[in-house]
Amino acid sequence: MDWKWLLLSREGRIPRKVYWLNFVLPVTIIGMLIGVVEQMVGMGDGDTTALLSQPLSALFSLAVIWPSLCVSAKRCHDRDKSAWWILINFVPLVGVIWWVIEFGCLRGTIGPNRFGPDPVAPTRLASPA
Repeated sequence: MDWKWLLLSREGRIPRKVYWLNFVLPVTIIGMLIGVVEQMVGMGDGDTTALLSQPLSALFSLAVIWPSLCVSAKRCHDRDKSAWWILINFVPLVGVIWWVIEFGCLRGTIGPNRFGPDPVAPTRLASPA
């Protein structure tokens, strides 16, 4: 897997498996571990109104903004939709539910679409001439 392409490029398509296992799961686990470390060393004082009550979590959140947009764009592309659909997440409650169903659970377009070839299509071996 080309991690640079996955995390830094908005071009192409990725299937659900790559989205969940190679991005959502690791980011969630790392975020939770950072939160636990902050609690253990006394950084997370529980005051969520303070801007930097959890500085490591804040830095991690900033660090994953661009990769999140890139991976989400590729997931939109797999469903043959524009990356502008990422903005649906700003609609309270309904947007997140829509996102999880549409882009997290449903299979991408079968075969090639305007964003590229099907990422889960079986590769065909060239037949001998």
